[in-house]
Amino acid sequence: MTATPYDVRHAQRRTLKTLVTTQTLGGLGVGAAISVNAMLAKDVSGQESLAGLAQTFAVLGTAMVTLLIARVMDDHGRRVGLTLGYAIGVAGTALSILAGVLRLFPLLLVGAACLGATTAANNQSRYAATDLSEPAHRGRDLSLVVWATTIGSVLGPNLSGPGKVAASAVGLPPLTGAYLFSGVGMIAALAVMWTRLRPDPLLLARAEHLRAEPRAQGAPEPTRASGWALLRDDRMLRLAAVGLALSHAVMVSVMVMTPIHMDHGHASLEIIGLVISIHILGMFALSPLVGMAVDRWGSAALLAAGGVVLLISLVLSGTSHAGASWALGLGLFLLGVGWSLGTIACSTLVTAAATPQNRPAIQGVTDLITSLTAAVGGAFAGVVVGGPGFAMLNALAGVLALGVLWAAYAVRRHTRSAG
Repeated sequence: MTATPYDVRHAQRRTLKTLVTTQTLGGLGVGAAISVNAMLAKDVSGQESLAGLAQTFAVLGTAMVTLLIARVMDDHGRRVGLTLGYAIGVAGTALSILAGVLRLFPLLLVGAACLGATTAANNQSRYAATDLSEPAHRGRDLSLVVWATTIGSVLGPNLSGPGKVAASAVGLPPLTGAYLFSGVGMIAALAVMWTRLRPDPLLLARAEHLRAEPRAQGAPEPTRASGWALLRDDRMLRLAAVGLALSHAVMVSVMVMTPIHMDHGHASLEIIGLVISIHILGMFALSPLVGMAVDRWGSAALLAAGGVVLLISLVLSGTSHAGASWALGLGLFLLGVGWSLGTIACSTLVTAAATPQNRPAIQGVTDLITSLTAAVGGAFAGVVVGGPGFAMLNALAGVLALGVLWAAYAVRRHTRSAG
């Protein structure tokens, strides 16, 4: 039976409530792990230049799993695909703990890659929030789910201190304790996703799309184009992918090496966790305002604002001294805000350019490109900080931030020419 408009609105409210819950729990899992990834990699490998590889593999894992769950969602809906992402993330926490105990750096990288699956699920959840959205509210609904990550992600990095206590209680190395909290958060997110995301928003959106535009009798079922083909044929999608990828690469490359920069100044784990929490607060806390601004003023304006904020953040963090400082804290907060502006603006563009039939394909490809770009940035960041230093890393990231501004300008020109 076809859903009535009221049923769709009711399903959308249930979808948003479910995704807000899973984002909170999944954000806790990611946040707890992200504050110690680089530190554990440095400890296990014994080389500072390899510290960034843990986060790099986490981002690579996000990229690989993004395509996997996009394919699963294309065939079976959002619920099955997103649940699979959280399940792989749970396995990643177990492997990371085992790697810390056995001091096996390759195993730690495998665990980090699996942990990236939780980020993939969280990222794709923002798109699930728009499957049943009214066009005028896409930015708002998407940003609400992005915002929900705030609670868990801000709390997560502050669990590095309690993680040491928990690790000591069960006889684990101190830096692995945070992964215990990660695993609990991901298991809870998995359970909520599997039991509560009903009806499936993507499958319902496809049914509604077919009801609104029925096929002629005997006409073949429409084919679903690959994400790469959609990207090749649509300039707006390409520009959105560029803005999304560069915003994410700037954020990841600086964020992942901030704990190392602070460790050079002998900052404690608790202070490092606090600064990362401030950064994550910047990433997510203002998301609803950003989403409403996108709906009102358009993606190009907000993407341009994101590029400017990223540049300011890089000046502040790049000129900070090693250890803890107000400039670094403010710089990391603004780094998160700039990321939020770019991500929500570009994600809304991607959703607006897709139909229910091809959404998973194009959303998966754009997130894949984003993750791969960030993975390269994370790996390069470790080499730069191990050589020229943290200030040079911020200067190089500034070049990418200028690319974000170019993408915003190109989106604006394309929008005007198309209109």
